Formats: sequence, C-alpha cells, structure tokens
Amino acid sequence: MKLQQLSLFLENRPGRLDAPLEAIAAAGINILTLSLADTAQFGILRLIVRDWDKARQVLDDGGWVANLTEVVAVDVEDRPGGLAEVLKVLDQAGVNIEYMYAFSSYRPGKAILIFRFEDPDQAIKVLLDQGIRALDSDELIHADA
Repeated sequence: MKLQQLSLFLENRPGRLDAPLEAIAAAGINILTLSLADTAQFGILRLIVRDWDKARQVLDDGGWVANLTEVVAVDVEDRPGGLAEVLKVLDQAGVNIEYMYAFSSYRPGKAILIFRFEDPDQAIKVLLDQGIRALDSDELIHADA
C-alpha cells in the first residue's frame, strides 16, 4: 500500500522547473500528481508517475538527482471534516506526518491525499484499523489509465 515518489532538489531560478518536466514528457511518462515546495534558494519537486523506474533513469541521465521516497495514498471523505477525522486518528496513534499533498484525481465522494509518514507501516495499520482506506499502489497508479 506504499507508493514510490520521486523527489528532486532544484535551484529556485527561472527554467529549473520546466527542464526535468520536459525530459519526463519527452520520454512519454505521464505525471499523475506533483507537489512543489520552495524556499528562496531551492525547491523540492515531488512526483508520482506510472513508471517511476523509467522516470528516475530519465532524470538521472539528464543530470538531476532523483530520490525515491515511500508515501501512502489515503482515501479521505470529500466533505467538511473528512480530512480532520483522518488527522485525528493519526494524531491519537502518535503517527508523525512529515508532509502531505492532494492527488490530482477524483473519485465520487472521495479525495485522495498523499502522505509521507515517519513510519508508513504503522500509519497504514492505524488507518486500516480505523476503517480508513490506504490505496493499493496499482489501484492508484492505474486509476485513470
């Protein structure tokens, strides 16, 4: 139930973001979702793609360092308080969330959020024990294929 996320550190200057994305596109790799966090000096581009192994190779060949990180996709009720309920369950179990961002796909009544947990196995167990669904990697990656 864990996904592989590619993370790239990019200098925060014009043209630094589009170059790796153009390389991925030229290789025929579709980006399913992304997140960009930035500071004055650099940014962290986080990507989820269908073929992360190929994308990592393309990025490595282009001179970018792409790190793999395990993340978890979580079904969240798409209604007021849906995310708050999930966060409460995780907080009560002492699960540390390092960061999270929205997945750019929609299923009726559900929002999908990507979480990076300090201990993903513990987080998945806590979520499942509380009836909160962590999506299977294949289900998420091929949802809109």
